[in-house]
Amino acid sequence: MHFQSSSSILLVLLSTLSTTSAFLPPSTTSTNTLPFLTTTTSSSSSSPTKLHNVPPPDVNDPIAIKKASDREPPPQSFYQLQIQSARAAKMAIEDGFRLIEVEFPPLPSNVLEMDDVSAYDVAQANLKLSIDFAKSFAQDSLNIAILLPDEAEANIAIEDLGLTSTPYPGITISSLRKSEEGDERMFKPEQAFLSLFGGGSGGTVKGMEGVDMYVIIVASAQELPDVEELYELEKGEKPIVFYNLKLDVLRGDLGAPAFPSKDFQDRFLSRVKPVYYLRTRQYSRSTPNPPFLVNYQGCLFRSYPGQFQTLLDTGNGKYRRVAGNDIRPALGEFKEELTKALQVEGIIEEEGKALKFLRTGYKTTTWWEEERENASDSWKT
Repeated sequence: MHFQSSSSILLVLLSTLSTTSAFLPPSTTSTNTLPFLTTTTSSSSSSPTKLHNVPPPDVNDPIAIKKASDREPPPQSFYQLQIQSARAAKMAIEDGFRLIEVEFPPLPSNVLEMDDVSAYDVAQANLKLSIDFAKSFAQDSLNIAILLPDEAEANIAIEDLGLTSTPYPGITISSLRKSEEGDERMFKPEQAFLSLFGGGSGGTVKGMEGVDMYVIIVASAQELPDVEELYELEKGEKPIVFYNLKLDVLRGDLGAPAFPSKDFQDRFLSRVKPVYYLRTRQYSRSTPNPPFLVNYQGCLFRSYPGQFQTLLDTGNGKYRRVAGNDIRPALGEFKEELTKALQVEGIIEEEGKALKFLRTGYKTTTWWEEERENASDSWKT
């Protein structure tokens, strides 16, 4: 398998600019701006210095690439996001990683907050975005399979979007679980039963001949063991992309009744490297002085091989970098970094130890964010 240099992605994607808008979320504006991130980061919330026509780092200089990635600004549009995520994924694959995660909000934040937005709408957006993501690899003469959990979901998604199973040369839409040859039933109760209890696929997961990379979308925690089975069938040789699966949320379901056990995180999910990660969070903080309640927000952003950047919303549509970590911070640590930035600026006052304990509790990490003896560090590096 040969993956071209990451510097070729920009030229490849520019050649498809005229068709990109067809695969963007339908609610984006004509400029495809992202309401959750509208500008680049700056060291000051007033009069930031803007640099234009800055050449990219030499692709043969890993130190320069790492330095540039450490401070790479978040995307200003879905088109720029596709360029960044494809480049990060390609570099990670070139470095030998075969289990990688790409995670970002698939729809603008104002759309995701609407009451009438369903999981079906999110799934449709993710399918469109995953096709666009796969294009940059398909145009490198690679064969990409976008996999939904089962055949019924795949068929419905293809039909509703007016697509075919091959929406672009080198890209195939299929499913993790496949029926035996000659089985034309629309509903397969045995697959639903096995999925419900997270007990594996029962032998219905099959690799695809001639495929160079898999992109997994809309899988639940109960269906993740099927991805592990696929990885083992392919002997760990073909890259598998966990595309907008919200693994942080799915990890929290592990160990619950009818879900995979917690050792699934140690055995498999901990090996998934987040190569492109953008997650926004909103918080509130009471203060003894006016305005008595401070609402603030930020995002955790990483573009491989860069750091995990903690970015604070400065309140004027811009994000400012307040910290960079080689180890992914837990959500509690991320919130603390944002809070400290507000304390430095005098927006909120520093609390005493007792009040801080009452506010945060004795534990600021979830079980899977803690050090676990048999887990890999890939999920946080």
